[in-house]
Order: sequence, then structure tokens, then C-alpha cells
Amino acid sequence: MIENSLFFAETDIYDVIRMNGGKWEDKKERPLMCCVASKENEGLYYAIPLGCWDHRSSEAKKRITHYLDRPKNDIQSCFYHIGKTDRASIFFISDVIPITDKYLKRDYIGLRTKKPYVIKNNMLINELNYKLERILKWEEGRPNYFRQHITDVRNYLLNELESK
Repeated sequence: MIENSLFFAETDIYDVIRMNGGKWEDKKERPLMCCVASKENEGLYYAIPLGCWDHRSSEAKKRITHYLDRPKNDIQSCFYHIGKTDRASIFFISDVIPITDKYLKRDYIGLRTKKPYVIKNNMLINELNYKLERILKWEEGRPNYFRQHITDVRNYLLNELESK
């Protein structure tokens, strides 16, 4: 996996989330951004789901903006980010999932370039990494706080990697 690249995951990863007590009810084939490699194992990454901002209802945009407008010291201010990929995108940072290459389905192909899409905007990358780091630190102190059960999924994937 390449950090800052976009890809689609195999549906098996969402089964892993549910099998480990997490919730994943999204039925869409949603692109993910490979944000950072884990420090625990070189084969484990953290990926952030993305959505298209323009397709959101005004009510949904208002709800997301409410979180974005929270004070910076409030963890809820890290739940989302709006940024530009090849379109205006919402990064669902609080829905981050641990993932390995085993669950990589295919690259996300850029609309204009027709090549695998890699985010190159350093300001966007820095902001996403900052928010993700805060989410992961929050999760570290409160295991399985987020609905996808980041801690249990991470441990499951680490066991899978170690048994190879």
C-alpha cells in the first residue's frame, strides 16, 4: 500500500470489522485513503473512508459542518475533514479502519489522469494526519470507543500478519 493513495477495499475487511464487534453498515463501495503505516507492524495501515461532498443534502452538510466548527481541543472537531481529491471530498476520519494489503481490492483511478490517485497536497495530508493521530490517541485511551472497533480490528489484523 502507498501512503496517501486512494483505493477500494475487499468487502472481507468489513466482515472483519463486524466479526470483531464493530459496526459497518455502509453498503457503498467507498474509496479509502491509505493515510499512514502503523508503527506496530510494517504491513498494517490506517485508512480513512471518503465520500463526495457535492452529493450531500443540505442537512448532512450542516451536520458535518457542526463538527468541523467545534473548538480545536474538542475531539469531535477531528471526526471529519473536507478537502479536494479529484473532487470535493469528505474524509470520515472517525471511521478510520486498520487494513492490510490482503484487503486491497483495487486502486482508485483519478477522473482526469486515469492513473492511480495519490494525494500530493501537503497541507491536506498534514491536516488529515493531525486529525487521525488525535483519533488514534483517543482510541488508545478508550479501546473500541469508535463504532468500527479500531482496537479489536487492529489486534485481529496484527495476529493475521504474525501468523503468516
